[in-house]
Formats: sequence, structure tokens, C-alpha cells
Amino acid sequence: MKYAEWLESVPCEITNDPIWKLEVYRLALFADDIGWEDVLKLSKEKLMFSIADQLHRSLGSISANLTEGYSRSKGLDRARFIEISLGSARESRDWYYKARHVLSVEVIQHRMNLITQIISMLVPMISHQRKNAIREEQAEYNTQLSDFSLDVEIPML
Repeated sequence: MKYAEWLESVPCEITNDPIWKLEVYRLALFADDIGWEDVLKLSKEKLMFSIADQLHRSLGSISANLTEGYSRSKGLDRARFIEISLGSARESRDWYYKARHVLSVEVIQHRMNLITQIISMLVPMISHQRKNAIREEQAEYNTQLSDFSLDVEIPML
């Protein structure tokens, strides 16, 4: 499956909603969707069950908090939900790193790059909503863009 194919599979109840215009939302929903197989594989390993559960929750929280925040008025309230989404994205990346003992190197690298791309899109959204600098130091997010593409077959288990 490719990202473009996945986009076409999303039901109109979601794609007709104004939040669908946000690329970061589409990528977060995609990350959660492709992460499902990763979570299933992890959950089959007794020692990885808690990591699978945490990964499932954190992946789902990225798009869920964007959705809730998007439904709030602009400003501090919306920024708070974007910050929660950012925290969930970072948490997801952390859980993927910890899952590297079970999932393939190709899958881990793809997921970490995708989530890093999501993080790099969320950070400026917070500043924009707060109308001032973000509360943390700015970081340059290198997603190895030369190797990372959503126009290729997505690695799965």
C-alpha cells in the first residue's frame, strides 16, 4: 500500500470534514492506521505486550487530539491540544524505538521518519496558536528526506 492509495480509502465522513485539509492530521491518521499491524505483531510477544498497548494509545492520540483541538477556538485552548498531540507523537516515536527488537529495521526507520515529519509540522502550529515562541528550544528535525517518501510501497511486517 502507498500513501496515495490509503488516502483514497478514507471514508468521506472523514475527508469531508474541514480538519482533513491539515496535512499533519492526514499523516497522523495514516501513522495510526499503518501502525495497527505493528501493534498486532508486538502484542504477540509476551514481553512486548505493554509496549504494543502504549504504542497503540499514543499513535491514536496524535490525530485524536488534533481533532479535538481543531474543534476549539483558536489560541491557547487549541494550542494545548496540539501540544498534547505533539507529546503523543514523541511518545509514539519512543515506543517504536523500543519495539526495534521485534519489528524490522525497515519498518522502524519508516515509522520514526514519518512521526518525525509529523512532529516537525506540529511544533510551528503551537507557536502560531500561541502567537509567541514555543516553550521549548527549537530543534531541527532531520527526517532523512532524501530517503523518506510516502510515494513508495509502505513497509509492513
